[in-house]
Amino acid sequence: MSRSARAQEIRGLFRKLHVWERYGERAPNKPLLALWAIGRCINGHERLVPFPIVDEEVGELMREFGPPRARIHSEYAFWRLRNDEVWEVAGDDKVGVTGSGDPHRQDLFNPEVRGGFLEAIYVEFCKDPSLAQEIAHSLVRAHFPSTRQGEVLEATRIEPTQITLRRSHQFPRDSEFRQVVLQAYSFGCALCGFAVRLERDTRGSHTPIGLDAAHIMWHQARGPAMVQNGMALCALHHRLFDYGAFTLSSSLTVVVADSIRGAGADEWLWRFEGQPLPETVRPDSRPDPQFLDWHLRNVFRGISQGGQVPRAL
Repeated sequence: MSRSARAQEIRGLFRKLHVWERYGERAPNKPLLALWAIGRCINGHERLVPFPIVDEEVGELMREFGPPRARIHSEYAFWRLRNDEVWEVAGDDKVGVTGSGDPHRQDLFNPEVRGGFLEAIYVEFCKDPSLAQEIAHSLVRAHFPSTRQGEVLEATRIEPTQITLRRSHQFPRDSEFRQVVLQAYSFGCALCGFAVRLERDTRGSHTPIGLDAAHIMWHQARGPAMVQNGMALCALHHRLFDYGAFTLSSSLTVVVADSIRGAGADEWLWRFEGQPLPETVRPDSRPDPQFLDWHLRNVFRGISQGGQVPRAL
């Protein structure tokens, strides 16, 4: 097989990476493990890694960039990534499995158990770091919103500016989504009302500045490009929304995560607690409860005292 054909085959394997989904919940744990391993490869680390290192370092990535969960199970991604034909676990004969095929976590701490990319993939990445970076950028675009992509790359030690980014065709965007959403909210932030614009001519044509059409259910999670899945948010509140710093209740009032602290929290978040979402130009443009429920379960960082994400607000 030629070098270009092999590279194309590797691109295809990572493009088809299977991500766990159930009842609308989605955990990007395999992409995070793959990105972490690509970062290690680019930075000259060994191919196979003991599970305790993965558990600590990738577990932290899952806590930071994955859905809020009371417990992090890095062992599932470590074991199941083998099914995607890019990963191996050496010493897997030392690991007992459950009836569903999952590993007994304690067995993964055996020093003989190590995981990493298949040798052919690791060698190809070492020979061609630009291929590794290209695949990393494709993964981050496919699984994380634009507001967080740079941070994911930085956290996995992958340089975000070393290659020219190509728009992903895996989940093509609707070019009309932004205009429709901004119009629905009268070109103002749904939270703070920010509506700065640049007037283009005397006829009233204008360009909104620092205003985004934010997906409620992320585009990367197959959230549809429809106005009921969008909100007009200023750049700051878009970022905070994608971080899970706030969400909307079923009655469309603002709910701030109880973990929010620090300078500016009162001014930019807490003063909006309990505030109703402003009326949209058309009543049928308001957020759909199914998308708000997805954001609540997969993004919002308001953890109850029992350690669980509340199912309803």
